[in-house]
Amino acid sequence: MKVNPQFAWLIILSLCLFNVENTLVYGQCLEDQKALLLQWKQNITFSATAASSLTSWDLNTDCCSSWDGIKCDKDGHVISIDFSNKSITSGVENTSSLSELGFLKSLNLSSNNFNSTIPSGLDRLVNLTHLNLSNSGFAGQAPIEISRMKRLVSLDLSTLFAGSNPLKLEKPDLKTLVKNLSELRELYLDGVNVSMNGKEWCQSLSSALPNLEVLSLSSCSLSGPFDSSLLNLKSLSGLALGQNNITADVPEFFGNFSKLSFLRIGGSGLIGKFPEKIFLLPLLRSLDVSTNPNLQGSLPEFPESGSLENLILSDTNFTGKLPVSIGNLRFLSTLELPNCGFSGSIPASMSNLTRLQYLDLSSNNFTGTLPSFGSSENLTLVNLAHNQLTGSISTSEWSRHLKFVSLNLRNNLFYGTIPSNLFTLPSLQMLDLSQNRFTGPLSEFHNGSSLLLDTLDLSENMLEGSFPLSFFNLTSLKMLSLASNNFSDTLRLDRLQNLRNLSNLDLSGSKLSIDSSGTNSALFPQVGTLKLGSCNLRTFPGFLRNQSTLGYLDLSNNQIGGKMPNWIGQIGEGGLFHLNLSFNFLEDPDQPLPKLLFNSLTVSSEPTCNWQLVSVALGYGTGVGIAFCVVTFCGSWNRLCVAISKKILKDRRR
Repeated sequence: MKVNPQFAWLIILSLCLFNVENTLVYGQCLEDQKALLLQWKQNITFSATAASSLTSWDLNTDCCSSWDGIKCDKDGHVISIDFSNKSITSGVENTSSLSELGFLKSLNLSSNNFNSTIPSGLDRLVNLTHLNLSNSGFAGQAPIEISRMKRLVSLDLSTLFAGSNPLKLEKPDLKTLVKNLSELRELYLDGVNVSMNGKEWCQSLSSALPNLEVLSLSSCSLSGPFDSSLLNLKSLSGLALGQNNITADVPEFFGNFSKLSFLRIGGSGLIGKFPEKIFLLPLLRSLDVSTNPNLQGSLPEFPESGSLENLILSDTNFTGKLPVSIGNLRFLSTLELPNCGFSGSIPASMSNLTRLQYLDLSSNNFTGTLPSFGSSENLTLVNLAHNQLTGSISTSEWSRHLKFVSLNLRNNLFYGTIPSNLFTLPSLQMLDLSQNRFTGPLSEFHNGSSLLLDTLDLSENMLEGSFPLSFFNLTSLKMLSLASNNFSDTLRLDRLQNLRNLSNLDLSGSKLSIDSSGTNSALFPQVGTLKLGSCNLRTFPGFLRNQSTLGYLDLSNNQIGGKMPNWIGQIGEGGLFHLNLSFNFLEDPDQPLPKLLFNSLTVSSEPTCNWQLVSVALGYGTGVGIAFCVVTFCGSWNRLCVAISKKILKDRRR
């Protein structure tokens, strides 16, 4: 095709002009702007790491295109400064040079460490539309100058950690702060002490901020009830009021916020029945009313056009069944309904939730079998613990979940054998199948040393057979419990020497016979809890000597005889806080038990002695909330009981 030469020339000219315009946007830093920025930087104290990131602030480079955190308009005027997360500690109180940046529209000083009041003089930034001072350690009264920044569109003073001297709004209060900010569309005051009742804060905001789109006032010491004046915020798309003391019903008019995309009111003492129409708002993507135990409700029938992505109702009094129409929420990625009162079966339509990543239905009254989650290949967490679910676990059902990090089916009625491919899911870190009815032997699997599994709990089932050799290679394990099963095998503890990260081991009542011969203190270097009750032990395991991290030791109901070793008082850096040696055949020690054994165990009640049951109840620590521990020597010689009793009573009299 032949191109007209004049047309080709126009194309070339246009490209040249386009490049020139881009050069102006990014390469024409005005000298006065550069000088003002350098002057401001000289007043600031920040970390060495931040200093290295600001090496681009060189006098010989262009501030618009090369300086970190700086943006300019096409004429070379600075319009945005982003100094977030620079570990700044001081210096921003001098705003004189900033105020001369007459075109500055956005200032972000979030995530720093000022530990001071908000600097005055910010109102001299007359063209500022976006101000973010969040999570920077500002405390005390917010300055009145902010109320004069009439062009603000977005204001963020929120803080995650309020400390003993939180940022507060008293003089000025919330009403005074916002009365002139009519252009404001986003207001974030989370963690700021506002301390207003429902009528005051609702009317203060609705009368002054007609264009408000996002309102975030979590942890602001607000109370209720909600005032109908909030209906004036017709553009509201986001509302966060969690961790307040609302103590009121959720009003029906919340269902009239047709533009609402997120609603978060968790932990605010909500009561009454939650309006179902809120679930059906056409643009709602995230709903969180968790930790409101007196909030009642049930789930509605969801339309096919449902837009919900996150539904969080944990620790509420929601009841009823999950509707089949929950499968219409095809964008749902998080479903958290633990500690509610839901019942019935989990609908098969859940298989339609292909974007589901996080599923927690624990501590409800669900019954029946599990639906298929095979299409939800993005699942990372499933928690169905503490229900009444039943059925077997299919080998093929879980093999496709390569992103699985956590699976918790604890305390249900599942039965059958445990598929070995569950252990080999490449991303799995936590697997809890305890308190079910699983039977049969555990099958072997490969590549244990490359797996990420760090928590494995198969306790309180009816598992049989031998201890799987594959477990010896699970080098990432931190917690292993096979307690209360029906194994029939002898386990040499030194075979677990590869499990160097193990901090919690529970084999009590597993029917395994433990052989601790050949072990030394190098075994389990990080173990803090060790439970080997009812494991046919005949001697104190040698590896216990000089264990520095051990605090909880249970060797009860074994066949350990002879004298108690003196080194038992040297276990743990500060001594054991729990020791159970009951139902063994121990003899009276040759010398008084080591004083170190009792350093962390102080008397909380008188000991009792008899031939059948001898128990010495001890307390650990002092002050409110004492955690009581028990050291028992039940079934040992009565003389030992008497010796211990005298020892403790003697120490107590001191």
